Amino acid sequence: MNFQELSEPVRRLYPWPGASLALAGGHRMHYLDEGSGEPLLMLHGNPTWSFYYRELVRALAGERRCVVPDHLGCGLSDQPEDWTYRLEGHIRNTQQLIEHLDLKDITLVAHDWGGAIGFGAAMKYPERIKRLVLFNTAVFQGKVPLRISSCRWPLWGALVVRGLNGFLETALRVGVHKRLSRDVVAGYLAPHRSWRSRRSIHRFVQDIPMEPDHPTRSLIDELDRGTSLFRHLPALIVWGEGDFVFTREILQGWRTRLAQAEVHSLPHAAHFVVEDAGEEIVPLVRSFLDRHPLPRPS
Repeated sequence: MNFQELSEPVRRLYPWPGASLALAGGHRMHYLDEGSGEPLLMLHGNPTWSFYYRELVRALAGERRCVVPDHLGCGLSDQPEDWTYRLEGHIRNTQQLIEHLDLKDITLVAHDWGGAIGFGAAMKYPERIKRLVLFNTAVFQGKVPLRISSCRWPLWGALVVRGLNGFLETALRVGVHKRLSRDVVAGYLAPHRSWRSRRSIHRFVQDIPMEPDHPTRSLIDELDRGTSLFRHLPALIVWGEGDFVFTREILQGWRTRLAQAEVHSLPHAAHFVVEDAGEEIVPLVRSFLDRHPLPRPS
Protein backbone atom coordinates (compact mmCIF):
# COMPACT_ATOMS: atom_id res chain seq x y z
CA MET A 1 0.00 0.00 0.00
CA ASN A 2 1.16 3.56 -0.60
CA PHE A 3 0.15 6.96 0.72
CA GLN A 4 -2.03 7.83 -2.28
CA GLU A 5 -4.16 4.74 -1.70
CA LEU A 6 -5.26 6.02 1.69
CA SER A 7 -8.71 7.61 1.67
CA GLU A 8 -8.98 11.38 1.80
CA PRO A 9 -10.30 11.38 5.40
CA VAL A 10 -7.35 9.24 6.52
CA ARG A 11 -4.87 11.48 4.68
CA ARG A 12 -6.31 14.47 6.52
CA LEU A 13 -5.44 12.74 9.79
CA TYR A 14 -2.10 11.48 8.48
CA PRO A 15 -0.90 14.02 5.89
CA TRP A 16 2.72 12.87 5.45
CA PRO A 17 3.74 10.75 2.42
CA GLY A 18 6.95 9.79 4.21
CA ALA A 19 10.04 8.14 2.75
CA SER A 20 11.28 4.63 2.04
CA LEU A 21 14.36 2.63 2.98
CA ALA A 22 15.49 -0.36 0.93
CA LEU A 23 16.28 -2.97 3.58
CA ALA A 24 19.11 -5.45 3.36
CA GLY A 25 16.72 -8.18 2.22
CA GLY A 26 15.41 -6.06 -0.64
CA HIS A 27 12.10 -5.10 0.93
CA ARG A 28 10.94 -1.51 1.42
CA MET A 29 10.39 0.05 4.84
CA HIS A 30 8.23 3.16 4.96
CA TYR A 31 8.94 5.82 7.59
CA LEU A 32 8.12 9.38 8.53
CA ASP A 33 10.93 11.88 9.06
CA GLU A 34 9.34 15.15 10.11
CA GLY A 35 10.95 18.15 11.79
CA SER A 36 14.56 18.74 12.71
CA GLY A 37 16.86 18.60 15.72
CA GLU A 38 17.24 15.81 18.24
CA PRO A 39 15.42 12.69 17.01
CA LEU A 40 12.42 11.04 18.60
CA LEU A 41 12.37 7.47 17.28
CA MET A 42 8.75 6.32 17.64
CA LEU A 43 8.13 2.58 17.32
CA HIS A 44 4.64 1.14 17.06
CA GLY A 45 3.42 -2.32 17.95
CA ASN A 46 0.76 -4.78 16.79
CA PRO A 47 -1.79 -4.30 15.22
CA THR A 48 -0.93 -0.65 14.54
CA TRP A 49 1.38 1.39 12.32
CA SER A 50 2.94 4.87 12.31
CA PHE A 51 -0.61 6.26 12.17
CA TYR A 52 -0.71 5.61 15.94
CA TYR A 53 1.76 8.44 16.57
CA ARG A 54 0.16 11.01 14.27
CA GLU A 55 -0.81 13.45 17.05
CA LEU A 56 2.65 13.31 18.62
CA VAL A 57 4.20 13.99 15.22
CA ARG A 58 1.81 16.87 14.59
CA ALA A 59 2.56 18.40 18.00
CA LEU A 60 6.30 17.81 18.26
CA ALA A 61 7.70 18.00 14.72
CA GLY A 62 7.97 21.78 15.04
CA GLU A 63 10.39 21.32 17.93
CA ARG A 64 12.21 18.05 17.27
CA ARG A 65 12.78 15.44 14.59
CA CYS A 66 10.12 12.73 14.56
CA VAL A 67 11.24 9.48 12.91
CA VAL A 68 8.41 6.96 12.77
CA PRO A 69 8.84 3.71 10.80
CA ASP A 70 6.24 1.18 9.78
CA HIS A 71 7.57 -2.26 10.66
CA LEU A 72 7.77 -4.59 7.69
CA GLY A 73 4.29 -5.94 6.92
CA CYS A 74 2.61 -2.97 8.61
CA GLY A 75 1.30 0.38 7.46
CA LEU A 76 2.80 1.59 4.20
CA SER A 77 5.82 -0.74 4.28
CA ASP A 78 6.09 -3.82 2.06
CA GLN A 79 4.14 -6.91 3.09
CA PRO A 80 6.39 -9.71 1.79
CA GLU A 81 5.47 -13.36 1.82
CA ASP A 82 9.12 -14.48 1.92
CA TRP A 83 10.09 -13.00 5.29
CA THR A 84 10.20 -14.46 8.80
CA TYR A 85 8.38 -11.67 10.71
CA ARG A 86 10.37 -12.58 13.81
CA LEU A 87 11.36 -10.08 16.47
CA GLU A 88 15.02 -10.37 15.55
CA GLY A 89 14.21 -9.32 11.98
CA HIS A 90 12.26 -6.26 13.08
CA ILE A 91 15.19 -5.32 15.32
CA ARG A 92 17.65 -5.59 12.42
CA ASN A 93 15.40 -3.43 10.23
CA THR A 94 15.24 -0.75 12.93
CA GLN A 95 19.00 -0.87 13.36
CA GLN A 96 19.38 -0.38 9.63
CA LEU A 97 17.09 2.66 9.75
CA ILE A 98 19.15 4.15 12.60
CA GLU A 99 22.32 3.62 10.56
CA HIS A 100 20.77 4.93 7.35
CA LEU A 101 19.65 8.19 9.00
CA ASP A 102 22.71 8.26 11.29
CA LEU A 103 20.46 8.93 14.27
CA LYS A 104 22.23 10.02 17.45
CA ASP A 105 21.01 11.45 20.76
CA ILE A 106 17.85 9.39 20.32
CA THR A 107 14.78 9.54 22.51
CA LEU A 108 13.25 6.08 22.12
CA VAL A 109 9.44 6.22 22.12
CA ALA A 110 7.81 2.79 22.18
CA HIS A 111 4.40 1.14 22.42
CA ASP A 112 3.48 -2.57 22.53
CA TRP A 113 5.97 -4.62 20.41
CA GLY A 114 7.81 -1.36 19.77
CA GLY A 115 9.39 -1.77 23.20
CA ALA A 116 11.04 -5.09 22.40
CA ILE A 117 12.03 -3.92 18.92
CA GLY A 118 13.35 -0.62 20.24
CA PHE A 119 15.34 -2.06 23.13
CA GLY A 120 16.75 -4.68 20.78
CA ALA A 121 17.98 -1.98 18.42
CA ALA A 122 19.18 0.16 21.32
CA MET A 123 21.35 -2.62 22.71
CA LYS A 124 23.51 -2.40 19.58
CA TYR A 125 23.87 1.37 19.97
CA PRO A 126 23.47 2.14 23.68
CA GLU A 127 25.59 5.27 23.31
CA ARG A 128 23.03 6.73 20.89
CA ILE A 129 20.08 6.39 23.26
CA LYS A 130 19.61 9.35 25.62
CA ARG A 131 16.00 9.15 26.88
CA LEU A 132 13.10 6.69 27.03
CA VAL A 133 9.36 7.28 26.61
CA LEU A 134 7.28 4.12 27.08
CA PHE A 135 3.57 3.49 26.50
CA ASN A 136 2.08 0.12 27.58
CA THR A 137 4.90 -2.11 26.42
CA ALA A 138 7.20 -4.81 27.76
CA VAL A 139 10.52 -6.48 27.08
CA PHE A 140 10.00 -9.22 29.63
CA GLN A 141 7.63 -12.14 30.12
CA GLY A 142 4.09 -11.57 31.36
CA LYS A 143 0.83 -13.48 31.46
CA VAL A 144 -0.84 -13.72 28.04
CA PRO A 145 -4.66 -13.58 28.12
CA LEU A 146 -6.62 -16.37 26.48
CA ARG A 147 -8.11 -13.84 24.06
CA ILE A 148 -4.58 -13.35 22.69
CA SER A 149 -3.17 -16.87 23.06
CA SER A 150 -6.14 -18.43 21.26
CA CYS A 151 -5.11 -16.48 18.15
CA ARG A 152 -2.03 -18.74 18.02
CA TRP A 153 -4.04 -21.96 17.78
CA PRO A 154 -3.61 -23.80 14.46
CA LEU A 155 -6.34 -23.10 11.90
CA TRP A 156 -8.47 -21.18 14.38
CA GLY A 157 -5.88 -18.43 14.77
CA ALA A 158 -5.49 -17.94 11.05
CA LEU A 159 -9.26 -17.87 10.56
CA VAL A 160 -9.80 -15.26 13.27
CA VAL A 161 -6.77 -13.05 12.64
CA ARG A 162 -6.39 -13.22 8.87
CA GLY A 163 -9.79 -14.36 7.67
CA LEU A 164 -12.15 -12.35 9.88
CA ASN A 165 -9.67 -9.58 10.83
CA GLY A 166 -10.80 -10.32 14.37
CA PHE A 167 -7.57 -9.38 16.13
CA LEU A 168 -7.41 -5.86 14.68
CA GLU A 169 -11.12 -5.10 14.85
CA THR A 170 -11.37 -6.39 18.42
CA ALA A 171 -8.32 -4.34 19.44
CA LEU A 172 -9.97 -1.19 18.09
CA ARG A 173 -12.95 -1.86 20.37
CA VAL A 174 -11.48 -3.22 23.60
CA GLY A 175 -8.08 -1.53 23.38
CA VAL A 176 -9.52 1.95 23.95
CA HIS A 177 -11.41 3.64 26.74
CA LYS A 178 -13.20 6.04 24.44
CA ARG A 179 -14.78 5.13 21.14
CA LEU A 180 -12.65 5.89 18.09
CA SER A 181 -14.07 7.99 15.29
CA ARG A 182 -14.98 6.38 11.98
CA ASP A 183 -12.03 8.02 10.22
CA VAL A 184 -9.53 6.89 12.87
CA VAL A 185 -10.83 3.31 12.61
CA ALA A 186 -10.49 3.57 8.82
CA GLY A 187 -6.88 4.65 9.29
CA TYR A 188 -6.01 1.59 11.33
CA LEU A 189 -7.88 -0.76 8.99
CA ALA A 190 -6.50 0.69 5.76
CA PRO A 191 -3.30 -1.41 5.44
CA HIS A 192 -4.99 -4.68 6.42
CA ARG A 193 -7.95 -5.20 4.10
CA SER A 194 -7.19 -8.75 2.98
CA TRP A 195 -6.00 -12.17 4.16
CA ARG A 196 -2.58 -11.50 2.65
CA SER A 197 -2.17 -8.07 4.20
CA ARG A 198 -2.93 -9.38 7.71
CA ARG A 199 0.08 -11.68 7.71
CA SER A 200 2.16 -9.41 9.96
CA ILE A 201 -0.62 -9.18 12.57
CA HIS A 202 -0.79 -12.97 12.79
CA ARG A 203 3.00 -13.40 12.83
CA PHE A 204 3.39 -10.91 15.67
CA VAL A 205 0.92 -12.95 17.71
CA GLN A 206 2.68 -16.20 16.81
CA ASP A 207 5.99 -14.66 17.89
CA ILE A 208 4.86 -14.19 21.50
CA PRO A 209 7.28 -16.53 23.32
CA MET A 210 4.83 -18.33 25.57
CA GLU A 211 6.69 -21.66 25.45
CA PRO A 212 10.14 -22.16 27.01
CA ASP A 213 11.52 -23.44 23.69
CA HIS A 214 9.93 -20.73 21.53
CA PRO A 215 12.48 -19.32 19.02
CA THR A 216 12.05 -15.79 20.40
CA ARG A 217 12.19 -16.72 24.09
CA SER A 218 15.95 -16.40 24.49
CA LEU A 219 15.93 -13.03 22.74
CA ILE A 220 13.26 -11.68 25.09
CA ASP A 221 15.29 -12.88 28.06
CA GLU A 222 18.33 -11.12 26.61
CA LEU A 223 16.36 -7.89 26.18
CA ASP A 224 15.13 -8.12 29.75
CA ARG A 225 18.70 -8.36 31.01
CA GLY A 226 19.67 -5.56 28.65
CA THR A 227 17.35 -3.05 30.31
CA SER A 228 20.16 -2.57 32.85
CA LEU A 229 22.09 -0.69 30.15
CA PHE A 230 19.48 2.07 30.25
CA ARG A 231 18.48 2.30 33.91
CA HIS A 232 20.48 5.51 34.30
CA LEU A 233 18.65 7.32 31.49
CA PRO A 234 15.79 9.77 32.00
CA ALA A 235 12.61 7.79 31.40
CA LEU A 236 8.93 8.66 31.10
CA ILE A 237 6.30 5.93 31.40
CA VAL A 238 2.68 6.74 30.55
CA TRP A 239 0.38 3.80 31.24
CA GLY A 240 -3.23 3.10 30.36
CA GLU A 241 -4.61 1.25 33.37
CA GLY A 242 -7.45 -0.28 31.36
CA ASP A 243 -5.10 -2.46 29.31
CA PHE A 244 -5.99 -6.15 29.79
CA VAL A 245 -2.70 -7.29 28.19
CA PHE A 246 -0.09 -4.87 29.50
CA THR A 247 -1.41 -4.81 33.03
CA ARG A 248 -0.36 -3.07 36.25
CA GLU A 249 1.91 -6.05 36.92
CA ILE A 250 3.84 -5.19 33.76
CA LEU A 251 4.02 -1.58 34.88
CA GLN A 252 5.43 -2.75 38.20
CA GLY A 253 8.04 -4.68 36.26
CA TRP A 254 9.13 -1.43 34.66
CA ARG A 255 9.21 0.33 38.01
CA THR A 256 11.65 -2.34 39.17
CA ARG A 257 13.84 -2.18 36.07
CA LEU A 258 13.75 1.59 35.57
CA ALA A 259 13.49 2.81 39.14
CA GLN A 260 14.30 6.38 38.15
CA ALA A 261 11.40 6.63 35.68
CA GLU A 262 8.71 9.28 35.92
CA VAL A 263 5.44 7.34 35.83
CA HIS A 264 1.95 8.54 34.94
CA SER A 265 -0.73 5.86 35.30
CA LEU A 266 -3.99 6.89 33.63
CA PRO A 267 -7.22 5.22 34.85
CA HIS A 268 -9.20 6.59 31.92
CA ALA A 269 -6.99 5.03 29.24
CA ALA A 270 -6.50 1.51 27.88
CA HIS A 271 -3.97 -0.16 25.58
CA PHE A 272 -4.14 2.51 22.88
CA VAL A 273 -3.14 5.06 25.50
CA VAL A 274 -2.10 7.72 22.99
CA GLU A 275 -5.55 7.54 21.39
CA ASP A 276 -7.30 7.76 24.75
CA ALA A 277 -5.17 10.46 26.35
CA GLY A 278 -3.31 12.27 23.59
CA GLU A 279 -4.25 15.72 24.90
CA GLU A 280 -2.61 14.86 28.24
CA ILE A 281 0.31 12.96 26.76
CA VAL A 282 1.61 15.68 24.45
CA PRO A 283 2.31 18.16 27.28
CA LEU A 284 3.69 15.33 29.45
CA VAL A 285 6.17 14.35 26.74
CA ARG A 286 7.06 17.95 25.95
CA SER A 287 7.64 18.76 29.62
CA PHE A 288 9.73 15.61 30.12
CA LEU A 289 11.97 16.44 27.15
CA ASP A 290 12.39 20.04 28.27
CA ARG A 291 13.27 19.01 31.83
CA HIS A 292 15.88 16.54 30.63
CA PRO A 293 17.85 18.47 27.98
CA LEU A 294 20.66 16.73 26.17
CA PRO A 295 24.20 17.73 27.10
CA ARG A 296 25.65 20.33 24.79
CA PRO A 297 28.62 19.15 22.71
CA SER A 298 31.89 20.21 24.32
